[in-house]
Amino acid sequence: MITSINPFTQQQIFEIAELSPTQIDSAIKKSNESFQEWRNRSFEERASLLRSAAKELRANQKAYAETISQEMGKPIMQAYAEIEKSANVCEYYAANAHTQLASKEIKTEARESYISYEPIGAILAVMPWNYPFWQVFRFAAPALMAGNVGILKHASNVMKSADNIEKVFQKAGFPEGVFTNLPIRSGAVDNIIKNPLVKAVTLTGSNGAGSAVASVAGSEIKKTVLELGGSNALIVLEDADIDHAVATSVLSRFQNTGQSCIAGKRILVHTTIAEEFTHKFIKAVEGLKSGDPMDMDTYISVMAREELAIELEDIMHRSIAQGAELLLGGKRTKAFFEPTVLAKVSPDMPIFKEETFGPLVSITLFDNEEEAIALSNQSIFGLGASLFTKDLEKAKRLIPLFEDGAVFVNERVQSDARLPFGGSKSSGYGRELSADGIMEFVNVKTVYIR
Repeated sequence: MITSINPFTQQQIFEIAELSPTQIDSAIKKSNESFQEWRNRSFEERASLLRSAAKELRANQKAYAETISQEMGKPIMQAYAEIEKSANVCEYYAANAHTQLASKEIKTEARESYISYEPIGAILAVMPWNYPFWQVFRFAAPALMAGNVGILKHASNVMKSADNIEKVFQKAGFPEGVFTNLPIRSGAVDNIIKNPLVKAVTLTGSNGAGSAVASVAGSEIKKTVLELGGSNALIVLEDADIDHAVATSVLSRFQNTGQSCIAGKRILVHTTIAEEFTHKFIKAVEGLKSGDPMDMDTYISVMAREELAIELEDIMHRSIAQGAELLLGGKRTKAFFEPTVLAKVSPDMPIFKEETFGPLVSITLFDNEEEAIALSNQSIFGLGASLFTKDLEKAKRLIPLFEDGAVFVNERVQSDARLPFGGSKSSGYGRELSADGIMEFVNVKTVYIR
């Protein structure tokens, strides 16, 4: 059995039998059979079903959100927002996929030549626990609208959410096998990737998991899209609106209890405004309400598992040992880790170099724009960066100097169905969302008619 344990109460809330290898093969075979029919459905038919999925998400938003909070500790109001965002991405692709995947005529010497975009089959999605609905739907909505079928291997601690997601598609009227949840552990993934009926893999998760999945998929000559870790910088220039930068940085770092790949994790602030920024930032963080994730006013709650809080605590202690200054927090009680701020952080410290996946943030000072850019780029990750300045022309000049997959000016890095999402360097490759995302898992077919 695979069990879900509430990290706040430590009580078991769900269990499900792990599938056997025979059951896994049978499910994949059914998925492939469904693909042969699903690929021929019109965009209008697919869109209608996807809109029904959005309606189902909203109709049972409370139940789905409560499961998220119970399984991984997300504050309930943020869980509600996750369900709404999942419904939105369904509606986005229902409205836009037919245009994004329309054949494109190319003028050549041929009587007719064009590019068509066709589905490739069953796509395996290996998904994480931190956004248990959103991560899945941002894969599933474009994949299914393109005519593919989806197979989900979700994180073991959110199996009830995984089960709920499959029920969303069932209740929406999708044919059996178009979206399949496999209750399995990580050890079963390699053989699924090697199954000839599985055509590609998308993974959101750790760098270790991404490397392992990409290695197996590469040996099978199968495409992968990887959305991995991040250590986003929040760069506050001398001319920034400090109050706005503080409010945005708090939201960027501490939403979802800091458990987000695109969270701002390294604050880089100009020396001339560092004192004012730090004072206001500390005061804002102190005002965040911590407690039971089921309370409507809770903003910070427990981390998803105690071992994750222990790992974060270790990064903090090692950084303090190297000279970082503890300004706020620093205490851990089982899976709860206080919102914690470290200052006097240098690039050689663990908190600067490693991904801090939780409510721990560093503050590093710089003297000029060139130094700020160099510090931001001094990371193995390249997911995104936020730049705060009142001079938008200067911002546009600096944007090309960042090595990240996204640069947000006077705003936190966030995913939006209308914009491509993905990183560079150790943050992975490929893109999700927008027209770029739906193109990742299609056969781009050249047609030439003489």
